[in-house]
Amino acid sequence: MNKVYTSISNIAGDVITVEAEGVGYNEIAQVTTSRGTSLAQVIRIESNKVYLQVFAGSKGISTGDKVRFLGHPMRISSGEDLLGRIFNGSGVPLDKGPSLSDYVVDIGGPPVNPVKRIIPRKMIRTNIPMIDIFNSLVESQKLPIFSIAGEPYNELLVRIAQQAEVDIIILGGMGLKYDDYLFFRDTLEEHGSLSRAVFFIHTAADPIVECLLVPDVTLAVAEQFALRNKRVLVLLTDMTNFCDALKEISITMEQIPSNRGYPGDLYSQLARRYEKAVDFETAGSITILAATTMPGDDVTHPIPDNTGYITEGQLYLKAGVIEPFGSLSRLKQQVNAKTRQDHRTIMDTMIQLFASYRESLEKQSMGFQMSAWDKKLLHYGKIFEEEFMSLKVNIPLEKALDRAWEVLAECFTPEETGIKKTIIDQFWPKRQ
Repeated sequence: MNKVYTSISNIAGDVITVEAEGVGYNEIAQVTTSRGTSLAQVIRIESNKVYLQVFAGSKGISTGDKVRFLGHPMRISSGEDLLGRIFNGSGVPLDKGPSLSDYVVDIGGPPVNPVKRIIPRKMIRTNIPMIDIFNSLVESQKLPIFSIAGEPYNELLVRIAQQAEVDIIILGGMGLKYDDYLFFRDTLEEHGSLSRAVFFIHTAADPIVECLLVPDVTLAVAEQFALRNKRVLVLLTDMTNFCDALKEISITMEQIPSNRGYPGDLYSQLARRYEKAVDFETAGSITILAATTMPGDDVTHPIPDNTGYITEGQLYLKAGVIEPFGSLSRLKQQVNAKTRQDHRTIMDTMIQLFASYRESLEKQSMGFQMSAWDKKLLHYGKIFEEEFMSLKVNIPLEKALDRAWEVLAECFTPEETGIKKTIIDQFWPKRQ
């Protein structure tokens, strides 16, 4: 029988303190008040002082209420019954469906042993040219989407959720506006993707401590699907809200702050979640795409700065498009050679020419005279922005590569592209 403690020594924000023994870190407790029962999680232990964060907030809790430790960490149900369902960060249904208690697993476990992993080598197609051609998404990759508030990063995530070649979509929403939550739900339902999706949603109106549960719950469920041979895509938005929740809790705990007030273990907290991305040797995979809004569009801010050391590249979303310069998929070379022979050539050539276009655009804005080459680049750049950078474009990889050759032939001679003759002879469009 788990021991019940009847004295709460301190209440600070959503964190309560109890003097107890034999309690483990991350252990779950029940707090019984006159209003009912709330769950809390151990977040710090100092001698016999145990600090717990209350998921539903500390409102209504008094120092005389009862605390019972359950002897295990937070758990969540897993399995096929979750598909098409929507839950909050604690696993409580938001869709008026039944509560689930089968196939319960612990959350917040360690990343997978590297021995059980295989080298990423399978491309996930999205039909978005700026991803498929220039920054290929690879199965088991962990990739952030760096953006600023107001950019359509949630629209991009929904688009990927609809079209990505995966078995399961798991969305972890942190600090979402209610309209954004409805947008995710309604759009996936309209396009028939909700039946293969699971939502764990924390809205801006929910207790902030519940925000911290979302990534762990999402990834625990994803891991169980992956172990059942499913290709799982985890979408997290917004990781900045998650980090701000960590910051608020650390301030409540009176911990010594690090850069800009964030806790000193911010890197470890992020790495614990991102390192869950995996391609199992004998099972499925987990791929992570996480939107991260950069305060003040500052990439040196602690959140994107720490994230960049953990992940395998990043996508920069600026002015409603994926910016070619700064965006990077470090694993794209693992799949480019396996898609089509001309994929790497097209990727390199078009980006080089687009860089030259940007230089010509700058010269034009400064009033310099445009040469014949500059005019070709300006024509090419406009087409590139409209047909490849725009997120409205929806086209399979092979058709996008074919269109890339048509654009090059429309704007340049073969010699001006710098492409090898053997590739030109094979792929350059033949004039009718």
